[in-house]
Amino acid sequence: MNHPFMINDQGHLTVDGVDTTYLAEKYGTPLFVYDVTAIRKNARAFVDSFAKLGVKAQVAYASKAFSSIAMVQVAKQEKLSLDVVSQGELHTALQAGFPVDKIHMHGNNKSYQELEMAVENQVGCIVVDNFFEMDLLQDILSKHQSTMDVLLRVTPGIEAHTHDYILTGNEDSKFGFDIANGQAEQAFKRLNEIESIHVKGLHCHIGSQIFETDGFVMAIERLFETMHHWHKNYGFIPEVLNLGGGFGIRYTEDDKPLPLENYVQVLVDEVRKQASERELPFPEIWIEPGRSIVGNTAVTLYQIGSKKEIPSVRNYISVDGGMMDNIRPALYQAKYDAVVANKANQSLTETVSVAGKSCESGDMLIWDIEVPQVEHGDLLAVFSTGAYGYSMSSHYNRFPKAAVVFVENGKDQLVIERESYQDLTRFDLSYE
Repeated sequence: MNHPFMINDQGHLTVDGVDTTYLAEKYGTPLFVYDVTAIRKNARAFVDSFAKLGVKAQVAYASKAFSSIAMVQVAKQEKLSLDVVSQGELHTALQAGFPVDKIHMHGNNKSYQELEMAVENQVGCIVVDNFFEMDLLQDILSKHQSTMDVLLRVTPGIEAHTHDYILTGNEDSKFGFDIANGQAEQAFKRLNEIESIHVKGLHCHIGSQIFETDGFVMAIERLFETMHHWHKNYGFIPEVLNLGGGFGIRYTEDDKPLPLENYVQVLVDEVRKQASERELPFPEIWIEPGRSIVGNTAVTLYQIGSKKEIPSVRNYISVDGGMMDNIRPALYQAKYDAVVANKANQSLTETVSVAGKSCESGDMLIWDIEVPQVEHGDLLAVFSTGAYGYSMSSHYNRFPKAAVVFVENGKDQLVIERESYQDLTRFDLSYE
């Protein structure tokens, strides 16, 4: 497996040298454990690749993957920019002391309050997503006698996922302005007429868990066609080209993503080629990795509880978490790998399926995984849960949210406390 975790002399899984059985005993389970050294390594793979190629760039961490004050502080330390999509994510960034000029505000339905918060704090850029938003932003900028840099989010008619990409005429998406049907050009012309708004360039995002580069190459070509047309007709010179994220990670042995540096190399090569052919200046390149920075840096630790054996059918083991801390398997059949953390070097002797604790038959974390002989109280570690685990967690069945621990250089630190039952009813009011 492509993860940063090792096994110690006791046969226990470790995170940056810290025994997971110690962490589970100290903090309880379920528990998200992040290897901060691995987070930094992934971030630097992107940042350093652009630097080595001599390209001006911004690597904006997509905080939707996992947002907390501590995580945003790590992003700041690694000189990343930050992609936020809500007031809550923006508030977290501000609480973490993140530099506002490196914050990019996204969203397909930004409210007046969200846009005003972005303007009042003078974020570095707003990615404009629809015509309604333009009117709101213009009113807010007028009210505050302010200006704002924006990117125009467009849909280039390319969708990429894993090894597949689809070329369509008019992309059906809730995000952005379609290039093919002329809405993108209409939006650009309208934005250009607003004196308080400066259009820095274009933004696109073509998919997620992408293991190939063909889709990115096609999208860049389509974007340069558009920018070349706008340059000829309106004198537009793009300063920034934001190519989004979606770089894949390894969840199971079936996943074979490229090294992160490879994505950067291909993006830069194609932008350089297109800029030369279209006789446009080489723009600053922005990307928005989220999953590829944090996804493979964390494990979720669970305690194994009950077992159920159905002869000639299946053996189940149940853990003390499930869809409330990892909705992805139930939501779209996402697959994970795992190990019994306190028996990580023992022979695999049985096949089991891992059931979650919530009252749903669909709450299955893993189907058919090989494990040693397991007992009540054993510790299961599920790999690659750093993205969209905690951030999509819920209170279903009124389970408190899990705790989150960061480990770095052999030291562990609690960064999100485990919720208490009092927290669950904190906002409940009596009815009489």
